[in-house]
Amino acid sequence: MKYAMVPTVWEESAEALDAAGHTQVELSENPDFVFFSGKTPDFPEELPESVKFIQVPFAGVDGILDLIADTHKKYGVRWSNAAGVYDSTVAESTIGLLLAQLHSHKRMALAKTWSVRDEAEANTTFLFEDKTVAIIGAGGIGKKLISMLQGFGPKIIAVNRSGKPVEGADEVFTFDQLDEVWPAADYFVMLAPLTPETHHMVNAEALEKMPKHAVVVNVGRGPLVDTDALTEALKNGVIAGAGLDVTDPEPLPDGHPLWDEINCVITPHLANPPYSVRKRIGAHTVEVVKAFEAGEPLPTEVDPTLGY
Repeated sequence: MKYAMVPTVWEESAEALDAAGHTQVELSENPDFVFFSGKTPDFPEELPESVKFIQVPFAGVDGILDLIADTHKKYGVRWSNAAGVYDSTVAESTIGLLLAQLHSHKRMALAKTWSVRDEAEANTTFLFEDKTVAIIGAGGIGKKLISMLQGFGPKIIAVNRSGKPVEGADEVFTFDQLDEVWPAADYFVMLAPLTPETHHMVNAEALEKMPKHAVVVNVGRGPLVDTDALTEALKNGVIAGAGLDVTDPEPLPDGHPLWDEINCVITPHLANPPYSVRKRIGAHTVEVVKAFEAGEPLPTEVDPTLGY
């Protein structure tokens, strides 16, 4: 099949597509699909009728939902995201953030002295000590995380839209049952897609319902967590800690209180860094093309009405 890359060519991804027998062309040469790596302003004003679907390298598409809806309505074009492509890197990053918080890494880094050892010990805990981890948005990344967590032995609560069983989870709840989940777990991993329903799902009310030793880890989308509410909760001891790879706003401004918060570990959206994205998305797109050519459902097709 013929494909065009917009707005820039990703060489690593193009190599994977070319090796699979596909041909890169300009948008004006009527490609069969488009690999789109930009933001809404980067999208072409007009799309050739030949384009049947558009592949993006993002797992979350909340930033281009209007574009997806508009082009689907105007051209009937289908969209495919990268859901599941970065499961391993995000799951590993989640564990890193959680363990860094549980083991007082930031506390010691800020103290720069052995003299706070007793304080650090008092604020150290372990996953294997009869703990419960709730995964809010137990899709592909959540399932990979469950497999990685099994070696630590915590109880796993999975939360998804359907309430269907999740392999490795001890209990499954729906998003409508979150009020039952907040007091039932020790640690919360935010992995839900960002939609109007999930925006600020971790707010002051939710934080108040969590145990005081709770830790919130957000590796999903920044606005899943109300940053002001989280800042106040950590300041006032409502919960014990947080680990953030995504923030709202992003980037988190210099001087924001969370940078100095001893119980908050932050990484700058590194759970799926660009080199990893470029390395993996080409192979994924090859599989999407195979499904399209076979007349099968696209494995990561976006539903414009659901937003993921």
